[in-house]
Amino acid sequence: MAQATFEEISASDFFYRNRDIAGLTNPSRAIFVAIREIVENSLDAAESQKITPDIYVRLSYEGEATKETQIYKLRVEDNGSGIQPRFIPSAFGQVLYGSKYKLKQTRGTFGLGGKMAVLYGQVTTHQAVYVTSSTGQEKIYSFKLMIDIQRNRPIILDRKVLINKDNWRGTIVEFTLEGDYLRAMPKILDYFKQTAMVNPYANLTFVDPKGRLYKFTRGTSTMPEPPTEILPHPYGVDVELLQRLIQITTFNNMSDFLKGHFHRVGEITAQKFLEFSQLSPTKNPKKLSHEEIVRLMQNLKKYKDFLPPDASCLSPLGEDLLRAGVMKELNPEYLVVHQRKPSTYAGHPFIVEMAIAYGGGVPKRGTFVIYRFANKIPLLYDEASDVSYRVISAMNWRRYKVAPDMPIAIVIHICSTKVPYKTVGKEFIADRPEVRREEANALREVARQLQHFLSRQEHVHMEKKRLGIFSKYLPKIAEFSATLAGEKRIPDIEKLLKSVQKYGSEES
Repeated sequence: MAQATFEEISASDFFYRNRDIAGLTNPSRAIFVAIREIVENSLDAAESQKITPDIYVRLSYEGEATKETQIYKLRVEDNGSGIQPRFIPSAFGQVLYGSKYKLKQTRGTFGLGGKMAVLYGQVTTHQAVYVTSSTGQEKIYSFKLMIDIQRNRPIILDRKVLINKDNWRGTIVEFTLEGDYLRAMPKILDYFKQTAMVNPYANLTFVDPKGRLYKFTRGTSTMPEPPTEILPHPYGVDVELLQRLIQITTFNNMSDFLKGHFHRVGEITAQKFLEFSQLSPTKNPKKLSHEEIVRLMQNLKKYKDFLPPDASCLSPLGEDLLRAGVMKELNPEYLVVHQRKPSTYAGHPFIVEMAIAYGGGVPKRGTFVIYRFANKIPLLYDEASDVSYRVISAMNWRRYKVAPDMPIAIVIHICSTKVPYKTVGKEFIADRPEVRREEANALREVARQLQHFLSRQEHVHMEKKRLGIFSKYLPKIAEFSATLAGEKRIPDIEKLLKSVQKYGSEES
């Protein structure tokens, strides 16, 4: 019998072998994911400095790869914060290296997407990635890179330093990849439209392989406040995190340890928790045994009087920006938006924002149009697996006088420090009870307001119908009455019609 052999592989080698995990499942999906990941990095880079984003995307045809796929060159330019030169090689040439591993809201979750796009391009076309960036200082830095997949390290093939005469700031990424744009085109265009909806302060320009220009102009210059990094909340702690904190802590007593390493834990809360856990406030955290650390973690989850996380680590759109984005892209006849108060799941804060649009430019599909967003990212695949689809499907719409064939669009946005995605590909949100509850409450609120609008519309329609009947038959009744009375002069019915119309308007 052959003996088993064991080997270690790098992170980039693992994702090279399992690129389906990141959503690169086929050529059309791969080209969509590549565009999405690079654009979202650009949006984050601009928003972190509260810069209104200007993003230019060009996809150009380079040649045929197979009968079904082609080689394309993808170029993305932004006006974001730029990257310091010492970080550029690892930022684009080392998997699981990035700036997203902080406890605050960001579009990226794993620091993986941009590198996976570059890795996919390298594997399918054997070409390098070109990265040019400047933080607005005197110099522009340009790198030609490839990824050493076996060692998960960047290979610098060329490096140039240019004089920044115009004080340009931003990043340009250019690489080739194999894909199927014809099949991916509807999703890519839908992605840009929905990104413009949920980022109404951004200018987005896309040039496709046939040279067609798609431009989405910003509707406002107002931007949401960027999120701030926070400490972990006690409810979201596990034993591994506790051990890491104990290893790095500079505090020599439990009271200061709790106040210094956990979100919204003050003197009184720390004191009450230590009494609940039967731990001495003066005990050195570094002297806790493994059993005591496990017990501490269990007590952190059991204690009910910790304050919920605040929303400073989140950057929701807000009702005004959500309204501006939906009006800009859909221009509905009626629109109502609602933002829920911050809530939590597993110690992670989240906010649900919702809008419901009726008529106007809302697409008529014979069923509700659902736009799903998470941390300002459009979610375009696996709609039926998303918690929001289940919430909408479970709603008793007849109660709100809503029929599925009405021109109605429902916009759902959830922002969180940790969006409960079910896959690395970030396509749908898990059915967490806390998230389901908040989405259901938000949906009821906007549905109630839509019901009031539809009721008014129905009343106006009935009044118009009623007035139409009066205007049609009153002249004949007046003429017939005059004939019966032997009068030659027919009564003036205009005053009567005006009084009926006035009464109807007062009722509505």
